[in-house]
Amino acid sequence: MIIEERLENMERELGRQKRRNRWLLGAILLVTVGLIVPGFIMTTASGARAQTGGTAKEIRARSIVIEDENGKTRAILAAVKDGPGLALYDENGNVRAMLTAVKDGQGLTLYTENGKNRAVLWAYKDGPALMLYNENGKLLVRLAAVKDGPGLGVYAENGKLRALLSVLKDSPSVSLYDENGNPRAALAAPKDGPALLLYGPDGKVIWSAIK
Repeated sequence: MIIEERLENMERELGRQKRRNRWLLGAILLVTVGLIVPGFIMTTASGARAQTGGTAKEIRARSIVIEDENGKTRAILAAVKDGPGLALYDENGNVRAMLTAVKDGQGLTLYTENGKNRAVLWAYKDGPALMLYNENGKLLVRLAAVKDGPGLGVYAENGKLRALLSVLKDSPSVSLYDENGNPRAALAAPKDGPALLLYGPDGKVIWSAIK
C-alpha cells in the first residue's frame, strides 16, 4: 500500500476516533453524575485516612472530578467501558484537552475554545501519527510513521493534499499537488537512480528525467 493510501486510512481512523472521543466524553460526564459525588470522595478519603493513621494513601473511584475555587469543573478522570479518559476544561467549561487509552490505541487531543481540533497525537496499531489543524479545525499537517515508512503531508484549507514527503523502504520521494489535489511534480530517489516527473492539469506526464 502506498504512503498516500496509508495516510488517508489514518485520516479515516482519526475521524472514527473523534467520534469515540465525543462518546467517551459524554460517558465520563454520565459516570461522574451517576456514580460519584463529593461526599463519596470525602467518605473514601476519610476511610483511607482512618486506616493509615491520618494520610490517605489510596483512593478508589470510577470517576474523579476536580473543581476550581469557583466550583467549576476543570478536570474529569474516569474509567468507562471503552477505556479510561482524562478531560481538561477551561474556565468557560469548554473541553480543551482529552487523553484516552482505548482498544485501538492511545491518543491526546487538544481543542480550541470552540471545540475544534487543534492538534492530535495518536498511537495506532499501524504506527503513531501527529495531526495539526488551523483555528477552524481544518487539517493542515499530518505526520505519520507507518510500517512502509514515515510520511509528511501538507494540506490546503479545502482539505486537498498539496505536498507529500515520504520515505519508503526502497525510495524517498517528494510530490507536489495542485489546488484540486492532482499531482503536478514528483521527485524520487530509488536504488537504480533518481527520477523527476512533471504533470499537466490532466494528470499526464509532460516531462520526465530519469537517470
